[in-house]
Amino acid sequence: MASGSAWCSAARQLPLRLTAGIFFLNSGISKHGADEATAEGLKQFAAMTYPFLGKQDAQKFVRLLSAGEIAIAATLLVPVVPAAVAGAALTAFSLGTLGLYLRTPGLREEGSLRPTEQGLTIAKDVWLLGIGVSLIVDGVNEHR
Repeated sequence: MASGSAWCSAARQLPLRLTAGIFFLNSGISKHGADEATAEGLKQFAAMTYPFLGKQDAQKFVRLLSAGEIAIAATLLVPVVPAAVAGAALTAFSLGTLGLYLRTPGLREEGSLRPTEQGLTIAKDVWLLGIGVSLIVDGVNEHR
């Protein structure tokens, strides 16, 4: 019965892991060869919320961001990585992007959580948080 339960859990996780994993793989690969202007823009945007990033070299920042996104993609797309581990990586990253959304002026309507047009591209990352938490819960339940 345990193997049937494990198969059912893996099948249930597949759509979550594939959609988020492919999304992260594409994002990480697209940032891999970012030009200086793109790298500087990404770094400055992140540094508005996370000031310690302002001290980083822009190219190094984008290389690390790219590598992080590709690593998260791997945790999601490689089936032997436990769901809780993949979910934790995804949750941590999405909390960081949602921190940008909540703290960056102009991304939300005044006094609201509703995104402005500029904030929509980051506000949608809430689905990544939902997938990450779902994978954590599923992974914890697998070990019970």
